[in-house]
Amino acid sequence: MQSNNPVFRRSEEFNRSGANAYANQSTGGYQGYSSDPSTWGTGEPGSTPETHARPGAPMTIDSVVQKTGISLGLVILAALATWVLSPEVNADTAAADIGPLITAVAIGSLGAFVLSMVNSFKRVISPALVMAFAVLEGVALGGLSKLFNMAYGEGVVQGAVIGTFAAFGGTLAAYKFFNIQVGAKFRAFVVAAVLGMVGLSVMELILSMFGAEIGLFGVSGLGMVTAVAGLVLGVFMLIMDFDFVEQGVANGIPERESWRAAFAMTVSLVWIYTNLLRILAFFSQD
Repeated sequence: MQSNNPVFRRSEEFNRSGANAYANQSTGGYQGYSSDPSTWGTGEPGSTPETHARPGAPMTIDSVVQKTGISLGLVILAALATWVLSPEVNADTAAADIGPLITAVAIGSLGAFVLSMVNSFKRVISPALVMAFAVLEGVALGGLSKLFNMAYGEGVVQGAVIGTFAAFGGTLAAYKFFNIQVGAKFRAFVVAAVLGMVGLSVMELILSMFGAEIGLFGVSGLGMVTAVAGLVLGVFMLIMDFDFVEQGVANGIPERESWRAAFAMTVSLVWIYTNLLRILAFFSQD
């Protein structure tokens, strides 16, 4: 099958033809994983079936979980380090004193964006680049979270963190138990919407340089429209991630592709977190 998701489109393994035929052989699917999400299991990473073996260890649900855990762990550690090592700020802090935080957000965001583009279009996934992306993303999120904590109170950051993991768990449960099917039109819509949102972000950034920003991504009424839309898109992105993990396991693709899946899910979760942060901040205003 061919993907419209740029993260997976560059992987020949995810787009291998004959995936369904391979997954639905009499053995019930490669590594015991069938096309029905309710029958998913957790094989040992590195194990191979007795027949139809492919070179190298295949990707499993366990290997994806492990790599995603590493990626998210780096995001969290980098965010905590940025929070702890940056100067203390509060509502009375002068604008000049929050400069280090703003610098951390700018450098982290720019670096993470560049590496996200590289990882999305790189044909052979690089674990080192995925981990570097996670660290830079963590630096940006740590600075951003501290700024929101200063402006809107501690509950905003805590609520966004809890909400992000709740969204992940809820989306995974819905995907598995309701057997959600991801079609070509759905993929095309989500990718187009995400690219459109990125385009709006770039436009807003350019306008802000000239003091003419519209407020599409601020904590305002108009900003809430994009925040809610972004949150919904983040959930849709997770559904696409789960679908490609399922298809990848069914294809018996190489274990290294677990890093591609981990990268995609990290992007989706960061997307959800930042939009939840804006939504909660909006309702926390005096």
